[in-house]
Amino acid sequence: MRTHHCNELRESHIGQTVTLIGWVNTVRDQGGVIFVDLRDREGVTQIVFRSEENSDAAKASHKLRDEDVIQVTGQVVKRLEGSENTKIGTGSIEVVPSELTIVNKADVLPFQLDKELSNEDIRMKYRYLDLRRPRMNRNIRLRSVITSAARRYLDEAGFYEIETPILSNPTPEGARDFLVPSRLNPGRFYALPQAPQQYKQLMMVAGLEKYYQIARCFRDEDLRADRQPEFTQIDIEASFIGQNDIINLVEGLLRSMFQAGLGIDVGTGFPRMTYREAMDIYGSDKPDTRYGMKITDLRTVFANTEFKLFRGMLDGTGVVRAINAKGFAGITTGQMNRLNEIAIQAGLPVKTLAFVKCENGEYKSPLWKFFTDAEKEALIACLHIEEGDIVFFGAGEVDTVSTILGRVRTEIAAMMELTKDSTAFNFLWVVDFPLLARDEETGGWGAVHHPFTRPNSEDLPQLEAGDYANVRAVAYDVVLNGYELGGGSIRIHEKDLQAKMFEVLGVGPEEQAIKFGHILDAFRFGAPPHGGLALGLDRIAMLVAGEDSIREVIAFPKNNKGADLMSHSPCQVDFKQLREVYVQSTWKDPKATPASPGQEG
Repeated sequence: MRTHHCNELRESHIGQTVTLIGWVNTVRDQGGVIFVDLRDREGVTQIVFRSEENSDAAKASHKLRDEDVIQVTGQVVKRLEGSENTKIGTGSIEVVPSELTIVNKADVLPFQLDKELSNEDIRMKYRYLDLRRPRMNRNIRLRSVITSAARRYLDEAGFYEIETPILSNPTPEGARDFLVPSRLNPGRFYALPQAPQQYKQLMMVAGLEKYYQIARCFRDEDLRADRQPEFTQIDIEASFIGQNDIINLVEGLLRSMFQAGLGIDVGTGFPRMTYREAMDIYGSDKPDTRYGMKITDLRTVFANTEFKLFRGMLDGTGVVRAINAKGFAGITTGQMNRLNEIAIQAGLPVKTLAFVKCENGEYKSPLWKFFTDAEKEALIACLHIEEGDIVFFGAGEVDTVSTILGRVRTEIAAMMELTKDSTAFNFLWVVDFPLLARDEETGGWGAVHHPFTRPNSEDLPQLEAGDYANVRAVAYDVVLNGYELGGGSIRIHEKDLQAKMFEVLGVGPEEQAIKFGHILDAFRFGAPPHGGLALGLDRIAMLVAGEDSIREVIAFPKNNKGADLMSHSPCQVDFKQLREVYVQSTWKDPKATPASPGQEG
């Protein structure tokens, strides 16, 4: 239906007769001469209708409106001198049509495509229109480009692309599963996979050695800007490798993806930081290192303090730490309230953050009077406090203090717009994660990553002795500018060690046999050492595109309530459909009309 796309014609095509088809981007009537910008996914070409050159086509052009689908056939001519548009590739030519076909008329649009729309629900309802906008078109194209680059890189590295089942068993990945009832097996359910974890390990047992998949994953969890109930990850697993092998592979993979998407070389040899260092310095296991404001330990500053709060912490198992928000002493009341709110959510036991600010040559703080002159001098020197700075303190158990100051640090950076114009891509590996962590609700132990993560061999004696808090995992996360791009680990491949891990997690032998018998059996038959990693494709695409939400790089995302407003999903189903899968709903719609006798399911 066309000879060229709408970003293809150049001065070399002048004199040729061409056919274009696409959407009317804009219509401009300049005293009887109609200018139409014709758009397809590749770009825009200007079409000029003059009544003296083709009266029929020119007459029909008066009926055009934005987003009509039209086809034109005409001659490529050079634009008049001074009317060129250097901002587009076709800006030196235009097409004078001899034929115009209106393929499809467009109704009045619910919103203008050339303007940003703050109402995300309207965008989601008319997503097919939203995707016509240049920014969204670019985002989806970028996603395709970096996905293709990932496939090429892994193919060349000898990996097989292998699909794993969507209908599977529930898996212990840390979030709720989406369940699917089975009609053929009454009373039984599939679960949509949170990740292909067990299947990819079984492929290693099968001797396939190098596997990857652009895998769809599903988690029934609360949503935010970088989460969706269904998401995509680049899933990788390999045999006969160690941590460094995986890290080197993934650095090369990310380098190829960013090169393809942005045309920049992010290099390899990303810095590495232990989990403990990340928490102590940045208060996060996915730190944004584009700005400073590092957490500083103040034990030496207050080693001899008589300030009761600090003294009690330092004499016990607690710490006293602080961050210096340089130049932020002019913080507003609203900003301070927001920081207090975030700190309380992170575990601050009181209503307000302790602070000291230097303003107009004075140190202002309710705490300042409790410090000795020597402590004041040491504090100023330790944190490099200058005019216009404000220091926030944390005192308590180390993990709580790290979390509070880490979240406050991130929020201050947003308030101060410290990364607003940043073009840096600060990649980082976080390694040596804890293997296990206490579950605050149950008091038992849970896997920090997942139950198949290998303990550090140096810490096996602690695992055997029950000193679980000090067992490190052979696990690693790759981080970019405060986002976790992906995480992985070297896996357990021995049956006895895997059974021990399940036992620590409170999964007894009978439950192991029911839930994990297949993988424990597989480990009996010569399972190779193996490990892997999964990268969040949505997050990578978001960062490559320069967006703040993964919804901007997913063609048809759910909103923050997990709903698709365009297709009205999720939807109610009738009693007959539920009966076929042996499911009875107990939920009652408070807005529904009460059922008549005999209508209850």
